[in-house]
Amino acid sequence: MTATLDITLSAPVNLRDLGGTPIAGGTLREGLAIRADDLSVITEADARELTAGGLTSVIDLRTADEVALTGRGPLAAHAVAYHHLPLMGSVGGGIPTADEHRSAHAGMGEMYALMVETAAPQLATALGIIAVSPGATAFHCAAGRDRTGVLAAMLLLALGAADDDIVRDYAKTDANMGAILTRIGPTMSVLLAKFGMDLEEVSKLNGSLLDEAEPMDVSMRILLARLRERHGDPLAPLRAAGLTDATVTQLRAKALA
Repeated sequence: MTATLDITLSAPVNLRDLGGTPIAGGTLREGLAIRADDLSVITEADARELTAGGLTSVIDLRTADEVALTGRGPLAAHAVAYHHLPLMGSVGGGIPTADEHRSAHAGMGEMYALMVETAAPQLATALGIIAVSPGATAFHCAAGRDRTGVLAAMLLLALGAADDDIVRDYAKTDANMGAILTRIGPTMSVLLAKFGMDLEEVSKLNGSLLDEAEPMDVSMRILLARLRERHGDPLAPLRAAGLTDATVTQLRAKALA
């Protein structure tokens, strides 16, 4: 199977500041952490707007194959620190399917928990970057849902957010999925072809997630539940990988400043 790449630069369709989320001691301020879909294919105008708004760091959670395909994009021409922290080895290995024992949402939740446990060093490093960045840090994958959602959850846990508020933020992506799939289609078709997969089939899986009777937030609730079942403290994998109390304290101070 072969495919060609036709990159069309476009505005993000799943970008939001985490500001306004209730956390320990108050409310997360705007301008600390921004979650997004693929920032490598934004327009130059979007890049200028983000940097003018205070963006100083980008954490790229995509795989090496994804980065090799589109690079950093227009933000590479701006004074923005770039950190590549892939949360999984390949796109082809990160697509769960439903079986007779669990829904597609449940499969996603189990995948998220495994991601936290296997990519704990990258997640701990990401929280450290957010803690020391002089301005806003944006973090992204391709869709801004799964890998981005996992890092957002870990950040909000570190800031003392309640589970319901973490789930509420995650579920906001639900309304954007149609636009997300359209936006990432050209690049994902090339990547999936490399692993003998077809974009249409993967899109059907994403469609099934939206069509299921279970709400999308089941995936995030399963992640949080599994981490507590296995580790007690859901941040335990990150703490074992280097997340310190000092970093958590610094994050909380910055989030409330």
